[in-house]
Amino acid sequence: MFTNFNEAERAVKFPADRRMFIGINPHTLVIIFIVLFATVGLAWFQYLAFGLPPDPSLHLPAIIQADPKGFPLWLSLSHWVNFFFLILIIRSGLSILSDHARLYWNNGCSPHSEWIRFTPVKVPNDRVWTAKEDARYLSPVIGLPGYRHSVGLARCWHFITVPFFLLNGTVFIALLFLTNQWKRLVPASWQALPDSWNVFVHYATFHMPIEPNGFYHFNALQQISYFAVVFVLAPIAMLSGMSMSPAIENRFHWLPKLFGNRQGARSVHFLVMLAFVTFIIIHVAMVIATGLTRNMNHITVGTDNLTSYAGLYIGIGIVLFTVAFGFLAHWISWQRPRSLQYTEAAINGTLWRNSINKFKPNIYYKQKDISPYFWANGKMPVSDLWRKLAINDFKDYSLKIGGMVETPAELSLEELKKIGLEQNITMHHCIQGWSGIAEWGGIPIKALIALVKPHSSVTTVVFYSFGEGIYGGTYYDTHSLDNCLKPESILAWEMNYKPLSTTHGAPLRLRVENQLGYKMVKWIDRIEFVASYEHIGSGFGGKNEDDEYFDLLADT
Repeated sequence: MFTNFNEAERAVKFPADRRMFIGINPHTLVIIFIVLFATVGLAWFQYLAFGLPPDPSLHLPAIIQADPKGFPLWLSLSHWVNFFFLILIIRSGLSILSDHARLYWNNGCSPHSEWIRFTPVKVPNDRVWTAKEDARYLSPVIGLPGYRHSVGLARCWHFITVPFFLLNGTVFIALLFLTNQWKRLVPASWQALPDSWNVFVHYATFHMPIEPNGFYHFNALQQISYFAVVFVLAPIAMLSGMSMSPAIENRFHWLPKLFGNRQGARSVHFLVMLAFVTFIIIHVAMVIATGLTRNMNHITVGTDNLTSYAGLYIGIGIVLFTVAFGFLAHWISWQRPRSLQYTEAAINGTLWRNSINKFKPNIYYKQKDISPYFWANGKMPVSDLWRKLAINDFKDYSLKIGGMVETPAELSLEELKKIGLEQNITMHHCIQGWSGIAEWGGIPIKALIALVKPHSSVTTVVFYSFGEGIYGGTYYDTHSLDNCLKPESILAWEMNYKPLSTTHGAPLRLRVENQLGYKMVKWIDRIEFVASYEHIGSGFGGKNEDDEYFDLLADT
């Protein structure tokens, strides 16, 4: 029932290449330079021309009864829980990014149009270069799971962690406003902005401003920074992540537009991660520089003690626990990957099935939006039967439809075309991160369902390919009957108003627009209606689900 692949065989098929490289578009470099000059340069200009600005910490208001004093237990717990989950999210997110280590501001993702890439590989022009070949590896020191070439496992860690991160944040914000602790983070007036700039000028020109006792007050820059992390970065991370979901993007096209487009959301998601990392580094450095022992007592045990080391020891223990969990997570990823897949499905499967999976795609894109380039992916079929059919332009091809149906059918392409044609222009969302907009023309799946009349006990439709999975064996994937009946679910024989190419899935390619790309089987051989996916293949709903621990539902 369960297929286990030898890791040595995996390494031969996909030799690890973890060369570090950062290639930045020249226009992006100019923007980075302008931003740095406009901030640090302006701070130095003010210092050299006018001297240091007044330190706002010299004029902090007196503490009154209504002001927060100290850090309650719930705030300390939330702080450290947030740290633990954020580290997991960042490390798994980096592994997801490395599977398509290029970031764009355009939906088409044409080679060389990225604004930054983390791979030394340039897409060759003399042969088909698949997105899977373009994927990278990360050291487990940086990424989670590390080494293993599977975005599926990285997504498991990411989506296991995200709900708890959001729950912790929700509880934190609720308690923040149910107590007076909100006054620590929310500025009382607009004066906080010029005050925070004055503090920044001190730091940028290597002058330490007066450090208020954080047990009672933050300086203006601290307050603005913490406010931005909680009320700006976290919501942007959530919204940009949602914008990458095919189910959400196809139903609410306005959401990715907040970031320009879907790839803009992916880039912003990365930049938010970079902002979190930058904040953590600066935050830790300042905690050390301004009194490590006292600050750790503040946030860990809630006391303003200068001599006790309790907070420091507990904080070090939490950091060491997080590091140790990183080793454990790597071991689980290699030795118990199926348990990880089960856990992720238990946490998110029911949630997605009862929420975003119910969304019905809406027509949005026009012919002018079609991408000039569309990444190829998957292993081309090598079977003699498919090659013979391809040589004859699939004139002898017939689609076999069977399983638990009243009227099994076997239909040629010409017969399928006579049943009906539906043409849609949609965005393809690959699990690796790239996207592309194309026109697809073919038969609505609901027309085939009406033709063969599935039994009432059927819940699942299985699509088998002439191609193989990445580690061998027939490629297949399953969809719920409900998803196959949704708008824009078709078997396509046409792409961009031309016959579907062999590279992109001829003779037939599945399109189910609320799902990620790996669910859209190419080179379709036959279709089977079944009661459950659990008795097909290794029982996880698809070849990538069986071998690479992908999600059964691919709505996000």
